[in-house]
Amino acid sequence: MLRARLARLALPIAMTAAVHSAYLACPANAWAQRSPQDLVTRGKALFDDQQYEESIQTLSAALLRPNNTKTQRLDVYRLLALNYITLNRKDEAESAVRGLLALEPTYTLPSSESPRFRDFFGSAQKRWEAEGRPGMVKETEAPPTPVAMQHVSPSQVAPGTEIPLSVKLDDPQGRVYDVKLFFRPGSLGKFAEQETQFGSGIARSTIPGKIVQPPLVEYFFEGFDKGGLPIVARGDAAAPLRVAVPAASKGWLIGLGVGIGVAVVAGVVIGILAASGAFGKAQSTASISVFE
Repeated sequence: MLRARLARLALPIAMTAAVHSAYLACPANAWAQRSPQDLVTRGKALFDDQQYEESIQTLSAALLRPNNTKTQRLDVYRLLALNYITLNRKDEAESAVRGLLALEPTYTLPSSESPRFRDFFGSAQKRWEAEGRPGMVKETEAPPTPVAMQHVSPSQVAPGTEIPLSVKLDDPQGRVYDVKLFFRPGSLGKFAEQETQFGSGIARSTIPGKIVQPPLVEYFFEGFDKGGLPIVARGDAAAPLRVAVPAASKGWLIGLGVGIGVAVVAGVVIGILAASGAFGKAQSTASISVFE
């Protein structure tokens, strides 16, 4: 009976730990569970709100989803191009336009789009055609060999601690030209972007200690081709990797709380034993020692 009571007392602690673990295991937000089309919709909304970096991160996650339809990929490339043109990142913008044209060579932007966008698309298309339409996959050609990215995420770190990270790439055709690390404190806001030391199929970088604050840090890696478009990732903006950052203990307050809890439990146990007559008539006091 006493053992059963103590088990019930321990149950709330176990439940709290389970809830905390489940929280860390959950995706950063609801978009992680959505289809590529939902991510495209989210990316467009961010573009319309002039949150261009966040839009690019979301659309990059959509681009790497394996179950994209042709229409979804066209939408992703178009929106990526619009974001990059707006940010004056011309190389990435041209790569996005070329990716779109490789899927649909006769594609043109609607007349309702800004002349700035339509002029850029037109110029990029002329250059692409003059070069012989590179990137188009013919029916007789095998698709590029997929790239794999291997990484082990740390489970938790102390607040203020730098987090060194590394990924290993399996890239038989050498398609990955650059690897970047993206990270943020908590699960809200824009991911900061950081270059990695990349060579011999391994990329290394470090999350700064100032970012590492309770309750967690989120991050992901992306590998890019020479044109600046993502072709592989470990985690992404919609479903990032997470590292728990437990809050520092409160010192004597925690010790006091534990001591009070033990004393209460001890008092309950003594009361139960006394009521049952376990001490006998001759014994009226009992001594309990609590060791740390």
